[in-house]
Amino acid sequence: MAFLRFFCFLLFKPKNSSPQERNEMLQLITKLFTSGDIMKTSFLRFTLATVAVTVIAMTAFAQDDTKTIPRPDGKPADMSKPVQVFILLGQSNMVGLGKVKGGEISLEHAVKEKKKYQYLVDDAGDWTVRQDVRFVRYMSGKGPLNNEWMTVSGNTLGPEYGIGHPLGNAIDAPVMILKCCIGNRALGWDLLPPGSERSEFVSKDKAGVEKKLVYAGYKDKPEFWEMDPAKGLKTEPAPWVDKNGKPIDWYAGKQWDSDIGDAKKALADLEKHYPGAKGYEVAGFFFWQGERDAGNAGHAAHYEKNLVAFIKALRKEFNAPNGKFVCGTLGEAVKGSSGPTADVLNAHLAV
Repeated sequence: MAFLRFFCFLLFKPKNSSPQERNEMLQLITKLFTSGDIMKTSFLRFTLATVAVTVIAMTAFAQDDTKTIPRPDGKPADMSKPVQVFILLGQSNMVGLGKVKGGEISLEHAVKEKKKYQYLVDDAGDWTVRQDVRFVRYMSGKGPLNNEWMTVSGNTLGPEYGIGHPLGNAIDAPVMILKCCIGNRALGWDLLPPGSERSEFVSKDKAGVEKKLVYAGYKDKPEFWEMDPAKGLKTEPAPWVDKNGKPIDWYAGKQWDSDIGDAKKALADLEKHYPGAKGYEVAGFFFWQGERDAGNAGHAAHYEKNLVAFIKALRKEFNAPNGKFVCGTLGEAVKGSSGPTADVLNAHLAV
């Protein structure tokens, strides 16, 4: 199975990467959407859940990208072809915490002072604008928060620039980067896709006492509850209410419903989000998530099963049976370790 070493985020590279390694990265990106494999990558050097580490990762790369990633030529795409849509999903990693402005820890400083990532600026030092890649962003029903030709804008950045530029260079058709996500969401709870069934997990307290739990299936609530041995997975939970007795308005898969609903809303109004488009096809998905599940042993144990179901459900929802899937893993996860975080990493690498 093909292996994408670096999640197409060419703003983030290891300190000792060579020109040959960077060229190999570009070749992998070019091949990414002509291969039938599920792609995955590991960010073992980084914990990008904070701005500080995001910036460390950006500033660690010491060489100029001009020779590996060309500046956009400013030409529009061939609008006779359907828009190639790539949907970005996940939690805070995918939302993006990098700073655009603000001293030495910003993208602006790295590009304009350190002269890195020169494909992002033109000869005058202004941010380049791609006329062939559209960036659209929604968040939990709000949006579009972005609906523009790809350029650096706003106060924060996520992986969309490092994804959009290589894809725009590699694909001879209009490209849309469509991001729908929000932070602190679990695959095994908030993002659980339709059709997901309940799961069993045996927990242990500090004294080593075991307890069987039922983990929610799609539309169930709460997240998990104690199992009745006589009923097994058919055990029904007590009503889930807040301290005032009011039912809590959340359920397994609610964030899936929101994010996928946002993506479909954007695509249903294609002219608004990609002016002049003659149609579209969903070509692939980028998923960067797992930290929330790593904080719960049950979710971590079920992660591989849930990820497989997630990929299948995405392809079905968007009529994209051959849609490629890029999976970014957790920066704090170390191969060969144990515990819930390692379980999530192993699930990423196994799929």
